[in-house]
Amino acid sequence: MSAAHRPEDARAVPGPAPAAEPVPEPAPVTGPASVPDPGPAAAAGSGAAASITVCPDGPLLVRGGYELLDGDDRPIDPGRATVALCRCGASSIKPFCDGSHKRARFRAR
Repeated sequence: MSAAHRPEDARAVPGPAPAAEPVPEPAPVTGPASVPDPGPAAAAGSGAAASITVCPDGPLLVRGGYELLDGDDRPIDPGRATVALCRCGASSIKPFCDGSHKRARFRAR
C-alpha cells in the first residue's frame, strides 16, 4: 500500500465519500396484506366492484371502483386505487388512516 493511501498519513488525498446505504422506506400502515396499487384511475370508474376489508383493530381497506365524497357530496381525490379509511378517529389525515390507531390502542367492538 502506498503512503498516499494510508489513512494515518496526513498527506493522503481524501477520496470520494463511501456511498451511503439506502434508507428503506417505512412500510405503509394499510392492512394485513400488500396489494398492488393500479393508480387513481382505477379507483373512480374502473367498472370493478368496490370491496371493503375490515382490518382487525385497524382501518377499512377500500379497493376497486369507488368514489369518496365529503360531507357536502364533493369528491375527495384519494390519490390511489386502494385506500385505508380511519375508523378510530385519531388520524391527522382523516378520512385516511395514518396509523394512529396503534398509538391510541384502538380496539374494534
